Amino acid sequence: MTTSTHLMRQKRFLPLMVTQFFNAFNDNLYKTALVLFVVYSVYNDEQQEALFSGLASVIFIVPFVVMSALAGQLADTHDKARIIRIVKLCEIGWASLGAIGLFMAWQGIAVHTIAIPLLLFVVFLAAAQSAFLGPIKYAILPQHLKKEEVLPGTGLVEAGTYIAILAGTILAGFIAIEVAIILIVLTAIAGYFVSLSVPDAPPQSDYEMHYPLLEPYARTVDNRVLRWIGYPAVAVADQIVMSWKLVRETMHNREIWLSIVAISFFWTIGAVLFIQFPPLAKNQLLASKEVASLFLVIFSVGIAIGSVGVNALLKGEVSARYSPLSVIMMGFFLVGFYLVAKAWIPNEAGELLPVQTWILEPLAVPLSLMLLGISTAGGFFVVPLYAFLTTRCAHDAASRTIASNNIVNSLAMVVGSGIAIGLTSFGILVVDQLLFAAAMSVVAAWLGWRLLQAERAASSN
Repeated sequence: MTTSTHLMRQKRFLPLMVTQFFNAFNDNLYKTALVLFVVYSVYNDEQQEALFSGLASVIFIVPFVVMSALAGQLADTHDKARIIRIVKLCEIGWASLGAIGLFMAWQGIAVHTIAIPLLLFVVFLAAAQSAFLGPIKYAILPQHLKKEEVLPGTGLVEAGTYIAILAGTILAGFIAIEVAIILIVLTAIAGYFVSLSVPDAPPQSDYEMHYPLLEPYARTVDNRVLRWIGYPAVAVADQIVMSWKLVRETMHNREIWLSIVAISFFWTIGAVLFIQFPPLAKNQLLASKEVASLFLVIFSVGIAIGSVGVNALLKGEVSARYSPLSVIMMGFFLVGFYLVAKAWIPNEAGELLPVQTWILEPLAVPLSLMLLGISTAGGFFVVPLYAFLTTRCAHDAASRTIASNNIVNSLAMVVGSGIAIGLTSFGILVVDQLLFAAAMSVVAAWLGWRLLQAERAASSN
């Protein structure tokens, strides 16, 4: 029996895996259904569509910047399983609000004045929930798994996450909006009940949370639980201070810091591509929303393949030796994807092709294979870097390390999304922006090489 198969049979791992699966599935079902519905049913202009897609992405990223420090410190000072259950209960709330917003947009009720602002607000809430769950899904693994199980466990979580993204994305593109409305709420409820089976994961140190700017204005209970009594501006400022201090702590470990920066570049590339897919499919390829969904599906499948494949190559060892080559290959596939998309000849009728017709186009298969290559190489690149974060830090600082990673990732993605929005505003076609993503892979390859050098230096000492 392989380690991966063994883990999938264990209560110390399976409930966490399933809980994370439902979380990623619901996030992507909601966000993809929202973006595809607005792009294909509300707007009819490439620039507006790209700007909306970019805005939704930026809104989804912001909570990770503002809340990750608090999330990481909460996870290191409280039972991680209890936090998971609280967070999943909150998901039922945002899913219900999102269902209301989608229903209003579907029925044409105050679409621009109420429905779309509400839907974007729910994107923020969904991201806030994920920001609190994010540090836990990896940091809890060393607490429940043996040392040799951490890399396979990380790979399974990563692969499961992308299979969930795949499932949510497929359904968002192929089911009717009214079905999506019901499914979003039901998934949130199911995820909460599964989370009740996650084994307890108590804090592993006496680390205490500190809120320097809020100390004059807030009380603490047992020096741990912050009670915010008004002063929201001070609270936000305090979170920014905490975020900076948290990131600064990780800079002292060269391997961890290089891993964080390299992961950030990868997710910046991913964010840019996810912004581009819907308007690219609609305007460059004259394809239906099912094809836009198919792009997201292919990307997710590739990440899952890469996540499992790199574990097979490394045989459980946490190492970055394949990372530089992987991201270089990712860059080559990105350039190939750009060239095929540029060479695409729209159908003579000028109609949006359904997926079953689009796939028969001469360049459809080469384009899909290029995209699969991009994401598979990305999976090979990024999974070992996540394992670095939890195996190279102190055992009682794993959640804070992951939270620091989420903060830097989010900032990088905001910058990348902002650049993509800016390029769109200046009239640069979405297809041409693919070269921007390809250029970023060169920087990621350099960071991967620097990490490999740091790994070798550490192992020789």
